[in-house]
Order: sequence, then C-alpha cells, then structure tokens
Amino acid sequence: MNNLIYIGLVVLGAGLAVIGASLGISKIGCTALHAISRQPEFADKIQNAMIIVAALIEGAALFGIVTALLAVFK
Repeated sequence: MNNLIYIGLVVLGAGLAVIGASLGISKIGCTALHAISRQPEFADKIQNAMIIVAALIEGAALFGIVTALLAVFK
C-alpha cells in the first residue's frame, strides 16, 4: 500500500512539472507577442530570447519528469 502511495505522489509531481512548464511557456509566448506587436522592429531579438527561455523551461520540466521516473523505477 505504501508503495502505491509513493508512486502516486511521484506521478503527481511529474504532472505538476509538466503543468508548470506549460504555463511558463505560454506566459513567455503571450508576453513575446505583446512585445512584438508594440515594437515590430525588434521581432528577431524578442523571438530569439523567447526560444532560449522556453528551451530552458522545457529542460527544467524534463529534469523533473526524469527525476520522477527514476524515483519510480529505482
């Protein structure tokens, strides 16, 4: 029974990592679109910065998922 609760908590943690990453990336996209609409001449710089930050957030989420999977299959 304790093992099942442990696995459930690990899966919940992985799910929260994915939800947090998706919210962060959507916030970055929204802010970048607003910035580009205000200053279209800086669209390339804003887009490059947005892609870099989204990749860093995605890496953090992937790290959380891998950690959760390692905890389950230890």
